[in-house]
Amino acid sequence: MELPVLKIDGTESGKKVVLADNVFGVEPNDHAIYLDVVQYLANQRQGTAKTKDRSEVSYSTKKLGRQKGGGGARHGSRKAGIFVGGGRVHGPKPRDYRTKLNKKLKSLARISALSYKARENEIILVEPFAMDAPKTKEFRGILDAIKAGDRKILFVLPQNSDNIFLSSRNLPEVKVVSVDEINTYAIMNSCKLVMVDGVQDILTERNAR
Repeated sequence: MELPVLKIDGTESGKKVVLADNVFGVEPNDHAIYLDVVQYLANQRQGTAKTKDRSEVSYSTKKLGRQKGGGGARHGSRKAGIFVGGGRVHGPKPRDYRTKLNKKLKSLARISALSYKARENEIILVEPFAMDAPKTKEFRGILDAIKAGDRKILFVLPQNSDNIFLSSRNLPEVKVVSVDEINTYAIMNSCKLVMVDGVQDILTERNAR
């Protein structure tokens, strides 16, 4: 697949890049994408939810009434879960939601996600640029010039740039990451994938099978 490299004013720079078929042109594996996305979302969970059971709440352990003849149920403690302020029955406990996937499966998932974007013509290449200071209006102008749209945009840089990142913070539809931070979930959760020229070579080198 061949794509033109755009200038930040939206015009073509004259350079064309051929995306590697073994990274941007494979038959996507939906199950690999599913597993990688589930793992990413699971790894974001804190797992710190906690409630007190009847052994942890602070109440008297005195038996509430006699065992028989009271005309009601037999209760041994006010800590029982059926009482207001009693212990929670089968409540959540702290746990680790993290899971593991092997490297080849994660690589296949990323390649599949990139191939989906290439197949749907949702990849835009832009020539390298720098910003002297964080300017949201200027960055928004660049996105408009290259016709990235106003829906979810994943903007991928070869390396971190504080000024570009800070310029995007007030744009809720834009997520700026370095090529080291890109993942399957971020790719699939975007409508447009904007890459600075050179990112495609790094992705090809890292994910080629």
